[in-house]
Amino acid sequence: MNPLDPAHAVALVREVLESPRVTSAVAVSAIAVGFLAGTIQRLIGWPGLLAILCVLVVLCLATLLSRKRESTLLGFLPVSLIIYIGWAGVSLLWSSYRWSTLGGFAYLFAFSVLAVYVATTRDTIQVVRAFGDVLRFVLVTSLTLEIFSGVLIDSPIEFLGIEGRLVSLGPIQGLMATRNQIGLVAVLGVVTFAIELLTRSVSRPLGIGSITLAGAIVFLSRSPVVTGVAIALAVAVLALFLLRRVEPTRRVIWQWITLGGAIALAIAAWAFRSQLITILSGNSELTYRLTLWRGVWELIARNSLLGSGWIGQWRPDIQPFTLFAGQRSPSSALNAYLDVWFQLGLAGIFIFLVLVGLAFVRSWLLAGGRRSIVFAWPALVLVALIVSALAESSMLVEYGWMAFVVCCVKAAEELSWRRAFAAVGSATAV
Repeated sequence: MNPLDPAHAVALVREVLESPRVTSAVAVSAIAVGFLAGTIQRLIGWPGLLAILCVLVVLCLATLLSRKRESTLLGFLPVSLIIYIGWAGVSLLWSSYRWSTLGGFAYLFAFSVLAVYVATTRDTIQVVRAFGDVLRFVLVTSLTLEIFSGVLIDSPIEFLGIEGRLVSLGPIQGLMATRNQIGLVAVLGVVTFAIELLTRSVSRPLGIGSITLAGAIVFLSRSPVVTGVAIALAVAVLALFLLRRVEPTRRVIWQWITLGGAIALAIAAWAFRSQLITILSGNSELTYRLTLWRGVWELIARNSLLGSGWIGQWRPDIQPFTLFAGQRSPSSALNAYLDVWFQLGLAGIFIFLVLVGLAFVRSWLLAGGRRSIVFAWPALVLVALIVSALAESSMLVEYGWMAFVVCCVKAAEELSWRRAFAAVGSATAV
């Protein structure tokens, strides 16, 4: 075969893109960019981050398109996910800040592509291992920098957002710049490392050491938000532990009872969110959040049906986000649900809640019904993200959105109503 033949070149590129080593490397790189996007931006600026993101998106799209002979991409992606991303793009038509909406949507789409790539090219245990490798790097590097800042030089590292408070046992920020974010990443680390250990994907010393590290960082973050997430996660683990020991003939009934209880608790947590924050945090934090939420509610009232337009992370230099500019300019509404309502309106929050609900129900049914403990990972990660969304908006962008989409797609692969209908149709035809 002529090496200069275009068909040969295309086949060679496809072979390289689909090789296990390349697929694994791209998947780990994609997850790493999700978790370290803020750090990369602070180190080399937005142009550098966007260049890295563009290269990864091109690689991922090329691989996904080359695999279309194996499966139709839109054939297994959750419809609710497609509709939500599409609605964010359509909001450009009525956005109050169209260029920012265009950029925000492109950013959302890019991380969606990375997440779909990870979910579709890796099986569940490989996804857990890839997240585990990245989380170990993030947490080890974060603690190393905290030791350097708080012990060795006794000075903050301002450009990374590290305050150097390790000697006083926190709060620490690590590579994530805030205590809430490093605490949430550490909680995801505890879940991921525990699944790795239980499935014997890593050696016992590495698994136990990783869990200990993540647990220590959860404590050192001194985050009231993460404390609430950890409590909710502990309840979910207990419920899942008991559910998996119910006889298979009775398990479905108890799964739906458990789901009903989870939904009731979620509604109660939303209704009493202010009281919960009062219990878990100081007065200054509560005052700041309540003031911010009141301001967001006032903006929602201006266009409650369609919203102001998607932007993702807030930009303090454009309207209406200049209203919140001050000594502590927020980059979000500090509540993912309020953020979606504000940006995408009543229609957007409805689509988002359907998307979250379907993803959680599917993942929980899998976690309770499948024999392998690895299927518990998407359900527990979703619990952490959904609960943290009451006090943070990280679920909507970068690593939070990537983790959510990965869990959403993996659950839909196993429990797809379209695949079920197709199977029924094939059986009928036969």
